[in-house]
Amino acid sequence: MTTTLEKPARRQEVPAARKLTAGAFSPRQLLTSLPDALRKLNPRHQLANPVMFVVWVGSVLVTVLTLLEPNGFSIAVALWLWFTVLFANLAEAVAEGRGRAQAESLRRTKTEAVARRLADDGTEEDVPGNALRVGDRVVVEAGQVIPGDGDVIEGIATVDESAITGESAPVIRESGGDRSAVTAGTTVLSDRIVVRITTKPGETFVDRMIALVEGAQRQKTPNEIALTILLSTLTIIFVLAVLALQPMAGYSGGLLSVVVLTALLVCLIPTTIGALLSAIGIAGMDRLVQRNVLAKSGRAVEAAGDVNTLLLDKTGTITYGNRQATELIPVGEVTKGELAAVARLSSLADETPEGVSIVTYCAENFGLPGEAQAEELAADAVAFTAQTRMSGIDIGGRQIRKGAASAVRQWTSGPVPSEVDTVVDEISAQGGTPLVVAECSGGTTRVLGVVRLSDVVKPGMKERFAELRAMGIRTVMVTGDNPLTAKAIAAEAGVDDFLAEAKPEDKMELIRREQEGGRLVAMTGDGTNDAPALAQADVGVAMNTGTAAAKEAGNMVDLDSDPTKLIEIVEIGKQMLITRGALTTFSIANDLAKYFAILPAMFVAIHPQLDALNIMRLATPTSAILSAVVFNALIIVALIPLALRGVRYRPMSAASLLRRNLLVYGLGGIATPFAGIWLIDLLVRFVPGIG
Repeated sequence: MTTTLEKPARRQEVPAARKLTAGAFSPRQLLTSLPDALRKLNPRHQLANPVMFVVWVGSVLVTVLTLLEPNGFSIAVALWLWFTVLFANLAEAVAEGRGRAQAESLRRTKTEAVARRLADDGTEEDVPGNALRVGDRVVVEAGQVIPGDGDVIEGIATVDESAITGESAPVIRESGGDRSAVTAGTTVLSDRIVVRITTKPGETFVDRMIALVEGAQRQKTPNEIALTILLSTLTIIFVLAVLALQPMAGYSGGLLSVVVLTALLVCLIPTTIGALLSAIGIAGMDRLVQRNVLAKSGRAVEAAGDVNTLLLDKTGTITYGNRQATELIPVGEVTKGELAAVARLSSLADETPEGVSIVTYCAENFGLPGEAQAEELAADAVAFTAQTRMSGIDIGGRQIRKGAASAVRQWTSGPVPSEVDTVVDEISAQGGTPLVVAECSGGTTRVLGVVRLSDVVKPGMKERFAELRAMGIRTVMVTGDNPLTAKAIAAEAGVDDFLAEAKPEDKMELIRREQEGGRLVAMTGDGTNDAPALAQADVGVAMNTGTAAAKEAGNMVDLDSDPTKLIEIVEIGKQMLITRGALTTFSIANDLAKYFAILPAMFVAIHPQLDALNIMRLATPTSAILSAVVFNALIIVALIPLALRGVRYRPMSAASLLRRNLLVYGLGGIATPFAGIWLIDLLVRFVPGIG
């Protein structure tokens, strides 16, 4: 079939929707979240956090004592204890507020559409989108909104998914295969499709996303539970230690006030990390949403941080997926320049990624035009068909073709140099695709050479895999290619291992073997055949363009459908764990400076020699105690941005990470209170009744 060669039509651009992101932390968020923080003062809410519940009880106790015997010191301590509880609630409220902002942006993307429901006899009826039921078939044409989540069962169309993903480029959705899933609220740009509805009203993908990002039902992760147990244990120990101080003080000839003992307890228990723990977990899910990834639970985010093995699909993840021209091999006396000129002409009418790559390769390496010229635009283009397995152009009395070796051999109807067969066999054995280029001019047909098409590894993949290796993560490439091709790609990409000729059951078996060894496994997938492995993996990232089965099986969904994002997901999970560890180190180190502030102040009247421990030279015992309480409250607010943003992640071993935490957050946790308490004391010493 021949047609006039024309420039391909420009792809229709769609305005980009706003990404799902809460943006950077701003002080304004503290004010807008204050009402929520006040509501969280309810004791039933505080019971969920043992550390802050002790602070809440201490605040109530000191408040009651202050009302009975009011004085400036007791009033100040009571106020700052309540501020401590309030600031802890504020950290959680800010994190949840960011999630609600994302949910609101998602609600704005929802569009109630009128559906054209198909009856069994083929007739159509208009019904509200919320009246659709699972199994209903609806017709959607260009310019119409898809009324519900479903699978395309008839037709092919371009769809604008910018309202969901924020990407302006339209995507192809077609019946059959792994790209049949469509999402409610997206818009069909061209053609006509029939969609079978797969979800009930109110349970669409957008509805589930809204519920997820609001985080109202966020469950604690195993590591978070373990840390809560540790903090609770430390709190109990310090409660017992503080209770033991009163009889010791009485034996020494003086009793301590309950206000002072309460202040000591609040300053010694790990209030900083206790206050920020929930915010860190919520912020981890928030950072995923900022990258257009939705986790179905906080457990999935944390599991990503503990992943030991990554299973990555080769096509589209490690490689571009579309085979590209990587070499021109002339035969006989033909030069590379001659072969390039003819190969370019044969590909001008070929709009497949392979054909475009040949034109690009010739333009970049041989200085040929990257677009069809005037004379070439008027030529007769020969489009590729499944019957001919060739494409080409008829121009100026010349017939130029490129295609499969067997098809070109049949077209030439003459002898083909044996060198061509050798090159074709060699490229095929190495996992590449050979395309033979031939020309017929003046009744003479000759084969000029072979174009090698290869699945090209994406740039930077080897470096990223090296980073993962430094983190102790093993990477496995999964592909349906033959072992020879898989081995070559694996070596070029730098993965640790590969699984060739992989079937669904092979992926499942590999994941189970890894898990039996005590390792956590993450993988990506988009097809129904990936669903079993996604369900088996500890972190299963389904592509939004994939089938409903894949999205149901995974515990994360990538709205951008970018398989390489699995690496970012692991980094975000590790960042959350690192942030929690860093702030725990900082919180515990904080206590050391508070000892030097409060303990000498408590007992200096009984044992004057303890004044030697007052190395900060704080003005009075009351100013020292109050300064420590004030610092204990303010440091929570100061660390909220760090808890939400997360500690910067760098690939390193566990030993190196521990050393960094001890150096930066351990020493920082010791030094900061010394400076902070001393500066606060300079102010409070002038308050009547304190200094």
